[in-house]
Amino acid sequence: MKHRGRHRRQRRGRALRGALAGTALALTAAATIVSASQAVSSDNPGPLKSVTAAADLKDFQLKEHLASKSSLDRLATSMGGTVGVSTVLEHTNRTMRPANECAPTETEALPVAPTATRAYCWDEADAASQRWLPRSVTTSGDADEDGRWGANRVILSGWTHNDAEPDEPEVSRGLARVAVIDANDLSDMTYRWVLLVVPTADGSDYRKLESSISGMVWYQDKLLVTASAGDTDRKSLYVYDMNRIQRASVSSPAVGRVSGGWSAHGYGYVMPAVASYSLTGGACDPAADDGTPCFGSLSLDRSSTPDSLVASEWFPADADQRSRLWRYSFSRASDRSGLLAANAFGRVNAVEAYSTKATGIQGVLSYRSAGEEKADWYVGRAPGTKDRHGTLWRLDSDGAKAARCGSDDDSRRCWGEHAESLSYWEGTGEVWSLTERAADNRSGIPVPERVLYAVPLSQITDSLR
Repeated sequence: MKHRGRHRRQRRGRALRGALAGTALALTAAATIVSASQAVSSDNPGPLKSVTAAADLKDFQLKEHLASKSSLDRLATSMGGTVGVSTVLEHTNRTMRPANECAPTETEALPVAPTATRAYCWDEADAASQRWLPRSVTTSGDADEDGRWGANRVILSGWTHNDAEPDEPEVSRGLARVAVIDANDLSDMTYRWVLLVVPTADGSDYRKLESSISGMVWYQDKLLVTASAGDTDRKSLYVYDMNRIQRASVSSPAVGRVSGGWSAHGYGYVMPAVASYSLTGGACDPAADDGTPCFGSLSLDRSSTPDSLVASEWFPADADQRSRLWRYSFSRASDRSGLLAANAFGRVNAVEAYSTKATGIQGVLSYRSAGEEKADWYVGRAPGTKDRHGTLWRLDSDGAKAARCGSDDDSRRCWGEHAESLSYWEGTGEVWSLTERAADNRSGIPVPERVLYAVPLSQITDSLR
């Protein structure tokens, strides 16, 4: 059954001119693609090894925390009610630049092999900003099987404030925002920012998220995002309701209730969290090897039964620890739309987990093709020191493969430059990803290298044969 939330979104006035299927763009130089050896590179993440011991699986167990509906309603009433995604789309105020309007540094960040069939660059106000980092992507193809949220095709991109930026005021640190992108016309995409916040327990106020959102999945009417190890409330995931977007009434640097109304650091819209999940083993520490995982990337797997949330573990690329991959089932209960499957005690158990030899994972995807017994797992790897391009590996129990775009041992660095996140739009067969960096040139001026792009999954798998 298709789910579109409690309220129907009204149809947009303009026609849906763009189809999501398209012709490949000539974006990067042609490359010779051959299957990678399974045991040549030290970067090779190796085969998947199933985690089966009950004690090891318990490391992934979550505890669910639901916000009080009465407190959420109190906050919404105080702010003048809620709006939906369609309202945000009707008031977009920034434009995605098509590939032919991107700077050379931006298109050079695209994958070398396989090449992208769609590519977009951000509004110039966001493209070169060092204060914000694009980290995650999900789409209405995740939210609903028909690929639409109401009448709209939508892409969401999660950005995290760069707290390492010097001289940044305290009020800006820990901010997280989502670009709500109108993808109805793929030749004319626009977007608007929505700030992610956490409400107080009584619904009288809200605070900034104070966490990095390296992973994000939109499923049914909920948006699940990762929380970093330093989260104030020691959570691993936060959950947002796409029907509970609320307007800010005061434009100021503050976040929360202010004199005269509500502020969202200058943004026009906020989304308050409606639930969260914490690891029952305690908060994670990426510097420790204590078994408690630090959530890195997220994605949705619609090929599993039931649909599932896929996660990867984050460690720095030069860490000694090796990352694990795992999944949770989504609930099938009609009154738990978009939430994970929890038992009577509010515990959520991983239904599958694997160990790998990988570090520096910056994107994870799982998909089982029709007729196949098991799913293939894909992980994006951080670039090595010799090349900023990363590697996209496909893993199974036999080993790992990656496309090649050259003849030497480093030729597997064919994916996007500093690419983050993977999201599969099943209806169109495309994998969406994005690159993160806005580098400084020698004069200290930011050079944009950020691009949002799509590659057909069929081309990815063909490059691995």
